[in-house]
Amino acid sequence: MSQPTLSPESVNSTMDRLASIAHETIDRVTPAANHAEHDARGAATRAADRAKVLQDQAAAAVEDRVRKTRAYAQSNPLVTAGIAFAVGALLSTLIRR
Repeated sequence: MSQPTLSPESVNSTMDRLASIAHETIDRVTPAANHAEHDARGAATRAADRAKVLQDQAAAAVEDRVRKTRAYAQSNPLVTAGIAFAVGALLSTLIRR
């Protein structure tokens, strides 16, 4: 069987049709892609805002615990010294092993 010969005009015509179809497809898909990008950016912004709120809450909780611990240590110095001694002895034992 012999291969059909293609004329340059038919090749150009086919290429033009394919290019036109590609452009039409891109034109049809672009609004949906833009909408999806907008939604994704909105979700990312909301997630970042929520993360910031959680970070602020965690920092406030840590500050509150530190403040309460300091107040307890200042009002109960002997208990604090005993706890520090016990922790030091425990760590010393663990390190030696």
